[in-house]
Amino acid sequence: MYKGMLVAVKNVEKRNLSFSREDLMELKCMREMNHENTNAFVGACIDQPDICTLTVYCPKGSLQDILENDDIQLDWMFKMSLIQDLVNGMAYIHASLVQSHGRLRSNNCLIDSRWSLKINDFGLTVFRSRPTEETYDVILKKLWMAPELLRMGSQSPIQGTQKGDLYSFGIVLQEILYRCPPYFIEDESPAEVIQLVMKGEPDVYRPKITKLDAPSEGLQDGFLRILRMCWQENPEERPTFHSLLRMLRSMNKGRKVNILDSMVARLEKYATNLEEIVAQRTSQLLEEKKKTDTLLYRMLPQTVAESLKAGKCIEAEVFDSVTIYFSDIVGFTTICSTITPIQVVQLLNELYTQCDGIISKYKVYKVETIGDAYMVASGLPVRNGKLHVAEIASMALDLLKAVADFTIPHKAEAVLKLRIGLHTGSCAAGVVGLTMPRYCLFGDTVNMASRMESTGEPLKIHVSQDTQQAIRHFPEFLLSYRGKTPVKGKGEIDTYWLVGKMST
Repeated sequence: MYKGMLVAVKNVEKRNLSFSREDLMELKCMREMNHENTNAFVGACIDQPDICTLTVYCPKGSLQDILENDDIQLDWMFKMSLIQDLVNGMAYIHASLVQSHGRLRSNNCLIDSRWSLKINDFGLTVFRSRPTEETYDVILKKLWMAPELLRMGSQSPIQGTQKGDLYSFGIVLQEILYRCPPYFIEDESPAEVIQLVMKGEPDVYRPKITKLDAPSEGLQDGFLRILRMCWQENPEERPTFHSLLRMLRSMNKGRKVNILDSMVARLEKYATNLEEIVAQRTSQLLEEKKKTDTLLYRMLPQTVAESLKAGKCIEAEVFDSVTIYFSDIVGFTTICSTITPIQVVQLLNELYTQCDGIISKYKVYKVETIGDAYMVASGLPVRNGKLHVAEIASMALDLLKAVADFTIPHKAEAVLKLRIGLHTGSCAAGVVGLTMPRYCLFGDTVNMASRMESTGEPLKIHVSQDTQQAIRHFPEFLLSYRGKTPVKGKGEIDTYWLVGKMST
């Protein structure tokens, strides 16, 4: 940061600085230069050993970075904008006291936050020095130099020439148009290419240009013509940047090309149907969310699922009064031994699909199915007062009737015999596990309901005395006393049969 401005610092290799009157005038000119396509010179430090120059920082990097980044799509509007900016900036430099660039390359063309091209590293002759060694980087930079300057070697003007800048521009233009390195270098070394360029006539060596993917023949012919003009062996036959400006205006039919204007125009075009697209995507998202929620509600009670979605911790909860239903199929093992495993799966799927359809009519929660065992509860996770026993009793009667009419797909002669047990009492419930979480019930009430099922009889609904006491609040249900029934862990207890329900 320099005076609140983000700047780029370039270290200067030159150590002995002396400023002539011409150097001071150039520095003053550089400080005053102001153009949308030249990068502003901020200042310099001339105290050894920290000699450096400061310029405005461009966050998008260099033109070379953009061209080498395959993630950035360069359409013709983008390319035309970059070329227009480059010619505008060079025309301004040539018309100023600086007069020439001398080091025009794609890595000296910077891109600002608005995607405008800013020409950098021009002028400041007093800070320039000639390289002392022919390193690979030094040789690589010569790919942009004009042939007449290459032949002059160390005698070439350190500030370059205007006609040399036109040749350099032609190489940068080739990079932009074809998105390839200078001279399309692949297997050749930069040193070999430079030697070929320096030979000159009669075997003039230039990049081998091919047909462009331009949107019109006018642009195609215009750019190929500009390339050939800039690469003329005779410097005097090369154009000026002002003449190139006129050619670009003609090629663009007088339209001003700017990447920001293009982006704004596209945004305006997209804005016309943006609301429709957003509405369509929102509708699709809501539909997918609905499907996900439906699947989740089949795995967990809706109230529990909503709490989990909200990021709340589900604590185990005790319910004072619930009614639990257990059932299994009598002789299921014998049936399974006479059919294939796939047929067993099909049998249970058809049976439980029918049962699921029936229980959906009642305020109950299907806890789980294990093999032929079917477990349902009412009074949790949403408490419903005393209604839980009536809901389970009505559901049990409907299930018993439905199973009596059920036909086994692969054994039409066999009859499914459902054995049902009910018990009413208190129990604890909560979500168990992270992978495939389940809403599970715990307590003696669960065990007792299981005992009612296992000590029952086929095609009957066996209920405990606690359930019989609870169901007395609903006189429409008909029960008969079974008598004393031995129950594991309880001894002999009074139990009942639920035999029907009076029509209202």
